[in-house]
Amino acid sequence: YPMDYEEFRWALDDSVTIDMLRECFNSKRSLGDATMRKLLRDFRLYMLVGGMPQAVNTYLETNNLTEVDNKKREILEVYIDDFLKIDPSGKISKMFGAIPAQLSKNASRYQQTSILGKNESSATIIEFLRDMEDSLTVNFAHHSDNPSVGLPAHTDYEQYKMFMGDTGLFVTLAFWDKDVTENVIYQKLLSDKLSADLGYVYENVVAQMLVATGNRLFYHTWRSKTSNHNYEVDFLLSRGSKLWPLEVKSSGYQTHKSLDEFCKKYSEHINNRYLIYTKDLKKDKETILLPVFMTMFL
Repeated sequence: YPMDYEEFRWALDDSVTIDMLRECFNSKRSLGDATMRKLLRDFRLYMLVGGMPQAVNTYLETNNLTEVDNKKREILEVYIDDFLKIDPSGKISKMFGAIPAQLSKNASRYQQTSILGKNESSATIIEFLRDMEDSLTVNFAHHSDNPSVGLPAHTDYEQYKMFMGDTGLFVTLAFWDKDVTENVIYQKLLSDKLSADLGYVYENVVAQMLVATGNRLFYHTWRSKTSNHNYEVDFLLSRGSKLWPLEVKSSGYQTHKSLDEFCKKYSEHINNRYLIYTKDLKKDKETILLPVFMTMFL
């Protein structure tokens, strides 16, 4: 398993930040602009380096992101070799390698036929997915067809999204065919200019943090009754008989139309609702706007 964010801060000899964040989360207290800027810069480093111990050690020893990227490439090559041992045809490796491209499409599911073709049997695909899940290198979010009656009870296991288990590896895999100096995620994350089309990096790190705290991942999509628009709630958490819907933004953009529509549709089942984004903690009516690094407390 990769280090979670608290373990990453410990590795950087910081035993203070997470306790402070936990206290602010519990009291719903904002952090202030200067503190937010520093905390986001710290968190962006976690997204780039990731939590794999070898990558973290390389960062601590060299303070050089090019060296870190090289180490992450070594780790990914081991993963791909392991997948080839399980499946010499290379199809699992292809599915793994396509994760960033699939998420970047912003589609409602992982489109496996675009990777495997239309002739692969369902049984074979299920076996591939099981092998990938067993490898602990990926996280799956499954579509909940009817969130009002319990998430696992009405899950469509053929409609899913696939995330990398470690966001640092995800960043490297997304630009596998380019040198680290050409990796725009490094450049834009470090300068805090990540554009909306790279927002899937934040979706991946939120998935990683939710899994690290023991959550199963579900999401929900539905079509508007009045237009051709599709709504999507990025993650649904089950808390007793209630739901916590989550929408993820890669910026400080504060609109949350999908979240609002979902909460209208399933109002009696909703407890807390969260917009996860890159600005300070605050409330917008019933919605809690949560800095991305506080995902670990959900």
